Amino acid sequence: MASEIPCTGAQTCGGRINIVRHLLDLGVNPAAVAYSMTTLGAGMMNSIFSFYYVKLFLYKYSISEGAFHQSQVVYMIWNAVNDPLFGYLQDNSRVACCSRRRLSILYGAPLYSLAFLLAWFPWRSYSPGDWLSGVHLMVALCAFDGMLTFVLLAQCALFAEISGHHQSRLRLIKYNQVASLIGSSSVLFCGLFSRNMEDYSAFQGVTVAVAVMGCCCMLYTGVNSEGRFDNKGSPGTSGTEQHDEQPALSLSSVVSMTRQILADRNFQLFVLMNFFQVFMLAFFSNFTMIFTDHLIPAHALPPLAKSLMYGAGFICPQILVLSSQSLLLKLGYYKIILCTFYVEAVMAIVMLALGPQHHYVLAVFLTANMVIIQGAFSLFNLPLADIIDLDLQKHKRRSPLSSMVFGTNALFTKPAQSLAPMLVVTILNNFNYEELKDITKASNQEDAESLHSVMFYLVCLVPLFISTAQALAWRPFSIRNSHTVDAKYIDG
Repeated sequence: MASEIPCTGAQTCGGRINIVRHLLDLGVNPAAVAYSMTTLGAGMMNSIFSFYYVKLFLYKYSISEGAFHQSQVVYMIWNAVNDPLFGYLQDNSRVACCSRRRLSILYGAPLYSLAFLLAWFPWRSYSPGDWLSGVHLMVALCAFDGMLTFVLLAQCALFAEISGHHQSRLRLIKYNQVASLIGSSSVLFCGLFSRNMEDYSAFQGVTVAVAVMGCCCMLYTGVNSEGRFDNKGSPGTSGTEQHDEQPALSLSSVVSMTRQILADRNFQLFVLMNFFQVFMLAFFSNFTMIFTDHLIPAHALPPLAKSLMYGAGFICPQILVLSSQSLLLKLGYYKIILCTFYVEAVMAIVMLALGPQHHYVLAVFLTANMVIIQGAFSLFNLPLADIIDLDLQKHKRRSPLSSMVFGTNALFTKPAQSLAPMLVVTILNNFNYEELKDITKASNQEDAESLHSVMFYLVCLVPLFISTAQALAWRPFSIRNSHTVDAKYIDG
């Protein structure tokens, strides 16, 4: 894999060779390390953002339901549109900072970190229902997702383009999960230092530190990572120069390529399954803290135990994936992903039968769902990479449409990130959640019990129905044996 890191320029090449030799002496794969550093940086920021932003705007900023929904609708549209837009830009642009994967990460990292900080610093002291809190949420969501998309699309493309070997891709998954394991611990430390956001000044301090560390990690990828297709061309021609010589694609060509991607049966099945997975991720990431506060009394699970529970929900998925490496080699990702859907459905049925009074079981159930759903989602780059490989072979392309495939997938799946909080908040507000969200001030016991009953049924029935739908969508997927093929095409 060391040979898969091309370099241009004598000084840069010499520096990289020294780094590569040092890492190889330590038994470390330098290409995988460089790739996974973006996961480390993004993981630290994404985990905190997805876990805290809903509670922050509902509880601390007291955003109105209308402004919350308006922000989510704008976010949903932008979230869907920016992925194919950036995918086309990165696959077809003549500008080096867009067309070369590592440069997209290098230049996007500082803006990504700044966008992460937008949510945590109010623009003024918000009164309940303040219109500016709605604008704040809209800007924070769109800015953060825009930069997240630009940087992580480039990283996703690198996953498919660093190597075509299944074992090499599993190595990337392994390093990626170690990085994600470390990055996801930011939720645990943030919860401990800020007492689950009760000490808001400490919370803001943690977010600033995380933004700086995340930016540094992604800059490492931007300096040290390369894909196989970055420097294709005649000897002595740099990747950037070669790319500049390629003619710009016409609109009809882009439409034609997009139609070819959309016409693929496996891509259609994957997108349908992935839409539900993104919905489930948003459901548990945004509402686990809220459900826990309402359904599990403080005497049953003290704040420290809850912080450890939240941290485990973000840390254990990586441990699960790392411990499944031998199974991935033996069984492949298809069977493992399908198995997770069956496990989720069975757990939901058991929890529904036991009832909400078993607080410790409910805590384990919530944590286990976060772990299994995120763990399965961590494997989704493998089927997408196989889809990209087959598209490259089927249509005899000069280079893979990695960013366009990932971007087109996101066009249909990203709206689920907004639909989940919109749907859940609407349901909860129909049961007086707006008045009862502060459990320390809730006075109407009958209304509180009704709200908690709805929360419990959401926690059980949403995973049950969605995992069943995912299993039905995933079963016809036909790329099941890529783990048995050494290489689908030769790395160049």
